[in-house]
Amino acid sequence: MKSHKKLSALLVMCGVCAMAPAGAAEWPDRPVTIVVPSAAGGAADLTARTFAQFLGARTRQSVVVEDRPGAGGIVGTNAVKSAPADGYTFLLSTNSTQAANPYLYKSLPYDPLKDFRQVGILGTFGSVAVVAPASPFHSMPQLVDAAKQHPGKVFYGYYSSSSQVPSALLKARAGLQIDGAAYKNVTQIITDLRGGQIDFAFVDYLTAMGQIDGKGLRAIAVTGEAPHPAWPDVPTMSSYYPGFVVLGWLGLSAPAGTPEAVVQAMNRYLAEAVDDPEVRGKLTRLGLQPQRMDVARFESFVREDGERWKQWIATAGIAPQ
Repeated sequence: MKSHKKLSALLVMCGVCAMAPAGAAEWPDRPVTIVVPSAAGGAADLTARTFAQFLGARTRQSVVVEDRPGAGGIVGTNAVKSAPADGYTFLLSTNSTQAANPYLYKSLPYDPLKDFRQVGILGTFGSVAVVAPASPFHSMPQLVDAAKQHPGKVFYGYYSSSSQVPSALLKARAGLQIDGAAYKNVTQIITDLRGGQIDFAFVDYLTAMGQIDGKGLRAIAVTGEAPHPAWPDVPTMSSYYPGFVVLGWLGLSAPAGTPEAVVQAMNRYLAEAVDDPEVRGKLTRLGLQPQRMDVARFESFVREDGERWKQWIATAGIAPQ
C-alpha cells in the first residue's frame, strides 16, 4: 500500500512537471502588446520597437508597440496596470514610471511595486546636458558662470525625471537662480533649444545620440559615472560636482498577477535579446548600455532605484506636484 501511494505521488509530480513547460511553451499564441508611456520616436519607443522585432521573430507572433504618452508616463503606466494580467500586455517601464514618479507626484494612480510584476531590464543610460549649436556655452562652467552673473536669465527645459532631476540638482549644487519649463515631450525641448527659448536641457543618451551626432545639439556634460564612449571628450557632471551621477533604465513590467511562467519566459527573451549581437548593437547605437538581470534581481533593482530617486529628488529640492 505504501509503495502504491509513493508511486501515485510520483506520477502526480511527473504530471505537474510535464505540464509546466507545455504551458510556458504555448505562450504566446496571439499578439503581444508593449505599451510605451511616452511619445513615438523617443528613446523608449525606439527601444521597444527594437525588442519587439526580436521577440516577434523568436515567437512567430505579432508584437504591437503602442505609444501612450502623457503626464510623465502616468497615462501609459496606468493603462497597463488596468490591463488583463494574462501575459499579453507589458509596460516598457522606466526609472520614471517605476522609481521616480512616487516622489514627484502627490497622488499616483498606481503603485509601481504592488500593481506590477517587474519582468526584466534592457539596459541603463545617463543624461547629457545639451545646448544649441549657436549657444555661447561650450562647457558647464561657462553656463554656471553666466547663470550666476545673470540671475533669473538662464532657463532649462525638462520632460521626465531623467531631465528634471539633473537640472534641479545642478541648481541646488551650484547655488543657481534658474527656472525650468515643463514640456510634454523631448521634441518640443529640442525645438525650443534651437530657437533660443531655453538655454539648456538634460536629455537621455538615447534621444540625444542622433541630435549630437548630426550636429543639431552640442553636448557639454554627462550624468554617467564615466564619459560616454560616443563623446569621450565630454566631461562628467561628477568631475565638477563630486557624486553627481544620475542614471536611468529601460525594461519590461507586467500587471500584477501575470502568470509566473510567462514572466520567466519573457525574462529569458529579454536576456537573449541583450546577448544577440545585432540587437545589442542597435541598443548601443541608441545610447543604451545593455544589461541583463533575472526576475528576482530586477525586482530588487527597482526597489533600490526607488530609494536612489527619492534621495536625488530630495537633494534637488523638488516638491511633489
